[in-house]
Amino acid sequence: MALGGLDCSSENILVGMDSSDDAAVYKIDENHALVQTVDIITPVVDDPYMYGQIAAANSLSDVFAMGAKVATAMNIVGFDGCNHPKEVLREMLDGGQSKVKECGGVVVGGHTIETPEMLYGLSVSGFVHPEKIYRNNTPRIGDVLILTKPLGMGVLTTGIKADMVEPKTIEKVASILSELNYKPSLIMQKYDVSACTDVTGFGLAGHAYEMSDEKVTIKFDFDSIPMLDEAYELADMGIIPAGTYNNMSYIKDKVQTTKEHKNEIFFYDAQTSGGLLIAVSEKDANALVQELKNESFLYSSVIAQICEKEAYPLVI
Repeated sequence: MALGGLDCSSENILVGMDSSDDAAVYKIDENHALVQTVDIITPVVDDPYMYGQIAAANSLSDVFAMGAKVATAMNIVGFDGCNHPKEVLREMLDGGQSKVKECGGVVVGGHTIETPEMLYGLSVSGFVHPEKIYRNNTPRIGDVLILTKPLGMGVLTTGIKADMVEPKTIEKVASILSELNYKPSLIMQKYDVSACTDVTGFGLAGHAYEMSDEKVTIKFDFDSIPMLDEAYELADMGIIPAGTYNNMSYIKDKVQTTKEHKNEIFFYDAQTSGGLLIAVSEKDANALVQELKNESFLYSSVIAQICEKEAYPLVI
């Protein structure tokens, strides 16, 4: 396909801009393909080291969703040097590096510019076998969906920015956000998985819609979707990010609501460093969930079924 007058087509591009997948994949040879992605976020917590960890976990996640292994990463930083000392920058980068190292990758450089608002993320490169790539839009009818992290992070991080969240809850949120999807990625490769993506800015609804590709209908057991209780009160107070409302506005007409759900807003909540959304054969689902829980992903749950295409791509 063409972008800005450039020919971006190549027989070696296995996953490119013609789809809304998590990362680009370029075939090197019969056994190796290069996976590339980039992402940046603004601060979601005050602690610079933890912010660095969360931003890195968010950036690395797309590689894990493809079933790939991280090789290298490069820092991308917008730093407000007028209002913050360089020690803040150092802690941020140290936090990011700790997460890259945790999954076996190496930080090999990066670029920093002066910006009025802090920005941080990574450009990540990884490798995967060309025939073992997990796409985000290839679920099989009869499969079930597993979500590995809870919803409500958009609401909670908005509350954190407004100083409306208790320190104990902030610590809990930061722990979940900074947890890599590395182990779930390795674990799911043992099972009969047909598709995978990670839940980030488009919310569960948006990423599930991409997964449906309007070729199947995904029917959710809404009560089985993991959500953080600490977010309920904030949502009732209207502490909801603009991105969540944007998601709802965009995707609402693709969703059939079969009954009233008190916390329906969380279905659209814009997440940062969310969990993996895994389509797996029903026979493997319980074993996969149990192994995920054994590896500290305690919120992992079967939340939906992949069905024949009906009038709506998503049903709740």
